[in-house]
Amino acid sequence: MKHSTASSLAQEPLLTVRELSVTFSTDEGDVHAVRGLSYEVRAGEILAIVGESGSGKSVSSLAVMGLLPSNAQIQAQALKFEHHDLRSIGKEQMRSLRGRDIGMIFQDPMTALNPVITVGDQLMEPLMLHLGMTRQQAAVRAQELLALVGISDVQARLEQYPHQFSGGMRQRVMIAIGLSCNPRLLIADEPTTALDVTIQAQILELMQDLCRRLGIALVIITHNLGIVARYADRVLVMYGGRMLECGATATVLQQPRHMYTAGLLSSVPSLDTPWVGRLAAIEGIPPNPRLMPSGCAFLPRCPFAIEGCTRELTALQTDVGSVSTCIRASEMADGTQRWQPTHSEVHASHVSHGNDSSDNHPLVELQALEKTFTVKRGLFGKTTEVKAVRDITLCIGRGETVGVVGESGCGKSTLGRLLLRLEEPTAGKILFRGQDITHLGDQSLRNFRQQAQVIFQDPFSSLNPRQRIIDIISEPMKFHGLVQGDAEARSESHRLLKLVGLSQDHAERFAHQLSGGQRQRVAIARALAMRPDFIVCDEAVSALDVSIQAQVVNLLSDLQAQLNLSYLFIGHDLAVVRQIATRVVVMYLGRIVEIADRDAFYSHPLHPYSQALMSVIPSVSDAGGGRRETIAIRGEPPSPLAPPSGCAYRTRCSDAMPSCALQTPILNDIGTGQQIACLQYQ
Repeated sequence: MKHSTASSLAQEPLLTVRELSVTFSTDEGDVHAVRGLSYEVRAGEILAIVGESGSGKSVSSLAVMGLLPSNAQIQAQALKFEHHDLRSIGKEQMRSLRGRDIGMIFQDPMTALNPVITVGDQLMEPLMLHLGMTRQQAAVRAQELLALVGISDVQARLEQYPHQFSGGMRQRVMIAIGLSCNPRLLIADEPTTALDVTIQAQILELMQDLCRRLGIALVIITHNLGIVARYADRVLVMYGGRMLECGATATVLQQPRHMYTAGLLSSVPSLDTPWVGRLAAIEGIPPNPRLMPSGCAFLPRCPFAIEGCTRELTALQTDVGSVSTCIRASEMADGTQRWQPTHSEVHASHVSHGNDSSDNHPLVELQALEKTFTVKRGLFGKTTEVKAVRDITLCIGRGETVGVVGESGCGKSTLGRLLLRLEEPTAGKILFRGQDITHLGDQSLRNFRQQAQVIFQDPFSSLNPRQRIIDIISEPMKFHGLVQGDAEARSESHRLLKLVGLSQDHAERFAHQLSGGQRQRVAIARALAMRPDFIVCDEAVSALDVSIQAQVVNLLSDLQAQLNLSYLFIGHDLAVVRQIATRVVVMYLGRIVEIADRDAFYSHPLHPYSQALMSVIPSVSDAGGGRRETIAIRGEPPSPLAPPSGCAYRTRCSDAMPSCALQTPILNDIGTGQQIACLQYQ
């Protein structure tokens, strides 16, 4: 249930932003990233800022934090935190405020964490610096913080470095650092993007509880409208650096009064509605900040634009109490205008390369696949074996999408890396087109990897920081002889960028000059450039905002239909997995616990873990008080360093039986198109 903000509305705002504008001076000209943005946040209140990549969400928050680069020019009528004027505050005082009173959780944990300092030292540093703790006190508090955000085996984890953590675990470390000093204001920039749904729910419930109990003001930047619906009190919608709509969360999400807001809502996949073949994506791409159209910034992409949209518009109060800059807000109120976008057809220039959809033989076969890592604790510590993947048997057909879901550390990404032969299997076999590729040599692997590509979870670490985007995409095509000459390579690269929602302007940039969502689109374009038969999508759309996510999911589906592609789609958003997968695989602590066809799985998940995963997914309908009953998962995920005997899930399962500690369940076909590894079905 939403927290009532009636009492907080009577308070003075903790943070006041009025007419904030941010302009970057570049060699190509001035970039107006934020234009006339105003909002307030009070103690105990949660404000969500939503909008597509490049809309100015992160820039506006970095301006509040005083973390923008030297080429940024900031103008504001007011930029105030409590009694501090952030426009004129000194650097030392601002640094003190940032550490103690204002916290921030950054979007990309790999670039925010120091790679040469242990996670423990990075957690303890602000505790000793700002709270005056001794090193021993800080170490105890650091362990508490890691446990708080769902990381097991905390003592060993404190001694490890960021590269030894998964993407989701690094995100949790960033959240722990942000919460460490109990700030008065917390700005969270996509804080749960890389987290699975169970940890996401735990973290957001924790942050919401802290806001209510301790009076923390929380500004959460996100593209997940389900999170907004479930946790935010108010929502602010940004586009092209401007505020387009703002109001109470339930009002804005249920009765939008801007066409852009309505378009975003139509792009969201939902488990509360029947499955549809295609998502209602907003066509086109966000505007270039240097070439902003006059009037409404959304005009070039709006299917309902009229002549009046070219005039400069002001924010006006709507019939439902929200504020909107849309000239057609009154028509949305009386029902004469509703968002019903048309779908543009996606065309691929290359043709299928011999795939025959009538061939019933699997494209990929895994036979009793296992992967064991050797982990050493400290420089002279004891070595321990960790079984990351255990006894995986699975087939992926031609033209099929197998979705893999589960919590961080369950082995999803390791399974994908094994399939691509980026990791050497410890046991078992991998067959591709009937050929055993488990122990291929270098030349054979090179040929195989042209046919099997990957879209990594962390695009920043997989893109060469010294190359322009055009070279990142064209280089592998030229290396494998897929294009002839530089002109054809550039033309094909531009076409691929357009397919994934980027413009030619992005082609000449470097990876660090793109937003997180834009880098993810580049990674997808590079994978498609090789014209593969099989793609491992490791959280391929988790960093994308909902409109571009819908475009990319539709694109992947279209390319699959045209080229008979097969996907292993790894994800933590079960609504997105439902949209693209034909079968779903649920993993827990290295094992498969359930396999089912999409319709069977989403209509009636059978394994207790699958049921719990499904129940915690936030939905846009939560804003209207229709939140589904959640199934609590007890405790934390067990450490793979010391897995429990018998069923790995038994320590968290409310239905566990005594026999679950004695026997490890195996996958059992129960005759409904579903396979379950649970003793209740054996």
